Amino acid sequence: MSTSIIEVEGLEHQYGDFKAVNGISFTVGKGEIFSFLGPNGAGKSTAINILITLLKLQKGEACIAGYDVRTEAEKVRESIGIVFQEVTLDRDMTVWEILEFHGRLYGMTRPDRKERIAEILELVKLGGQKDMLVKKLSGGMKRRLEIGRGLMTRPIVLFLDEPTIGLDPQTRMRMWDYIRTVNDEGTTIFLTTHYMDEADNLSDRINIIDHGKIIASGKPWELKNELGQDLVYLETSDNPRARSIITDLVSISGVSDKGKGILITTNDDGTKILPLIIEEIRNSGISVITVNLKKPSMDDVFVHFTGRELRDDKPGKSPATFRRR
Repeated sequence: MSTSIIEVEGLEHQYGDFKAVNGISFTVGKGEIFSFLGPNGAGKSTAINILITLLKLQKGEACIAGYDVRTEAEKVRESIGIVFQEVTLDRDMTVWEILEFHGRLYGMTRPDRKERIAEILELVKLGGQKDMLVKKLSGGMKRRLEIGRGLMTRPIVLFLDEPTIGLDPQTRMRMWDYIRTVNDEGTTIFLTTHYMDEADNLSDRINIIDHGKIIASGKPWELKNELGQDLVYLETSDNPRARSIITDLVSISGVSDKGKGILITTNDDGTKILPLIIEEIRNSGISVITVNLKKPSMDDVFVHFTGRELRDDKPGKSPATFRRR
């Protein structure tokens, strides 16, 4: 029996001549926190909107909790909770009314609604604000309420589409704690994000998606380990010559241009190899201007697989966003 709660094979989606999702395949294990990491416009939101049945499945196969997205959309909806990228709360309702109304929409009995609302308010720490109007809540409180609403029906999978976008760093970190707590209760989390640290700190597994294609997949530590043990960044008086010298050294697994300098990947201990690099460069009459030694990060992983920095644009309105509205 498969332990995958989500199975996707050959998924494609086009808006006119633009292919937003280009033949992606992946699985999500039961109880995982699974992340789609990529820039705005990479195809993350389109893929998630297909899985939650807001967009018609054009090509490929997708199953959630054993239900076919194409033919059993109603069963899929009963199995999932959703927190959208945009705030979708009624500003003139109270926190309690939002949860009560959602429970009624899904046909929950009055005793079940009462019990579940109490549990949700405790989980997202909004018990003291239950009678407050949504329009008076902070951005972080609104996000927590949206997560709570998504959990009202005890979904098997909770989809979070850029759940911390627009939040300050401290609120984002608190939101991570709520997401982990929800996952600890047994809910599988499907997260889309363009924040490197978010994907790194939260995820059991990450798929990096760009231009509609999955270009890398694995646990965060596996993806970072593909780059080597340490990274050395150098700026010199003659980067092209320095690069050719460094390339021939033992233990150097990769050399590339980065910004105004050179990024060196090594499978050895960087503290041991760095003095040798500097000595070789200086012996060739080249001055070393800047040196930085560090462990690989998810930013480095993205550059490694895509050849460029993550485009951290302001959130745009994708075709899926317009269609949803």
